[in-house]
Amino acid sequence: MDVIRGAPTAGLTYNPNDPLYWNQPALAGEIERVFEICHGCRLCFNLCPSFPELFQAVDRHDGSVRALTPAERDRVLDTCYQCKLCYVKCPYTPDDQHAFQLDFPRLMTRAAALRRKEKGTGLRERILARPEALGRAAKVTASIANWANRQPILRAGLEMTLGIHREKLLPEFHSETFEEWFRRQPAPAGDSTKAVLFTTCFVNYNNPQVAKDAVEVFAKSGVALSCPKQNCCGMPALESGDVELAKRLARSNVESLLPHVEAGKKILAINPTCSYMLRKEYAELDGTEAARKVAAATMDLCEYLFQLKQAGTFNRDFRSTPGKIGYHLPCHLKAQNIGYRSRDMMRLIP
Repeated sequence: MDVIRGAPTAGLTYNPNDPLYWNQPALAGEIERVFEICHGCRLCFNLCPSFPELFQAVDRHDGSVRALTPAERDRVLDTCYQCKLCYVKCPYTPDDQHAFQLDFPRLMTRAAALRRKEKGTGLRERILARPEALGRAAKVTASIANWANRQPILRAGLEMTLGIHREKLLPEFHSETFEEWFRRQPAPAGDSTKAVLFTTCFVNYNNPQVAKDAVEVFAKSGVALSCPKQNCCGMPALESGDVELAKRLARSNVESLLPHVEAGKKILAINPTCSYMLRKEYAELDGTEAARKVAAATMDLCEYLFQLKQAGTFNRDFRSTPGKIGYHLPCHLKAQNIGYRSRDMMRLIP
């Protein structure tokens, strides 16, 4: 019997700047190795649909990973949501210093990148990989875009073309972005800003009030925020396999944020997906010392607020209360292993 070994093959790499990353036979060997390990372990059976797809497919072939068809492998890839929870749960990762060096999400990213290189990209992937461009276009006619997103016949067409379910609640667009609002605010005296706000595409175009509230909360504790030029973090592009676009976006953000980091400021990301990208993916995507500095300076918004609380400088003199809050800890926040800082801060609300 031809046994698949658990030890890394010569094709192991998770670095898109490594030429080996783009070698199809090297990828195929790694996919077989990782699928074999996951099939034998099954610790992640109750996470994303990718693992049930894998385990059921292998079981259909009497436990033979090599017997999987290309369609079955693609199904495993297509149902990976890049939530990163399997990496947190996996005992065989590089962070665990295990000999297997297993990183399932990054292997799926590599597979998506090679598939895109060989077969091209569909309309859905091209559009959804660029939420910032979509936001810029929709904001010009925000009221019309919001109206269109509520029309059943138009939503049916959207489902047919882009695969977005007609009953999915879509975020609304705003005619004024957070960045536009922020530019109208009085600048702090001198250069008194202590941190940089990384607003994210969703907040800037779809929910600017979140960032406005963040500015107010930090100001109440004596922390002035700046908002330098920035673009999409690159996660939608990376997830769709467009590694080159993700690298360009990462490089642009690093160039814009680095001067602030070198001035001793922290980068506070509102969206956990964006903070995950800056912290965990930029170092390999950009591959520079500058990217590593930006990664080290990036924090979740509530992580920084928690530090203010610990230092005794967080101003809790707030009058309003939202009552009971139902809170779901985001997957990409769990993957950063920073604890439950957002929950801890919400418990301070009167």
